[in-house]
Amino acid sequence: MGVSGCGKSTIGRLLSHALSLPFYDGDDYHPAENVAKMSKGIPLNDRDRESWLQALNSLAQKNQKTGAVIACSALKKHYRDTLKDSIVPPPIWIYLQGSYETILDRLKQRRDHFMPSHLLTSQFEALEAPVDAIEVSITLEPEMILKEILKQIK
Repeated sequence: MGVSGCGKSTIGRLLSHALSLPFYDGDDYHPAENVAKMSKGIPLNDRDRESWLQALNSLAQKNQKTGAVIACSALKKHYRDTLKDSIVPPPIWIYLQGSYETILDRLKQRRDHFMPSHLLTSQFEALEAPVDAIEVSITLEPEMILKEILKQIK
């Protein structure tokens, strides 16, 4: 979890491979209206995110017996509450933490993504950093981030 551009997809794929679990990118589950809104530079609100979070919760429920890695911003506590509803055991949250400046630099270099870099401010404004998560700095190389996550999971 984390704001756009923190590396959720990259680290999620690495983690899913290391754990031999399927990977799901939460961005792939946004309804078309959300993608269109973000593409126009309009931040999503809680109402916009509701059906998306429900879809990801359903995905997690379908995979709860075998496990999965799901990349999702999960910016607010009540989003995480929706995502973990009826999931037993509860999910392990991994918070990819980085500064606004570091992530903005990454977003400016990213191509072919629907979310423009100027929406990063709204993501940081919405972010409620989790207290119950494995927190890893994104200033590390991806392989080192993976190594730190695996160390903390075990």
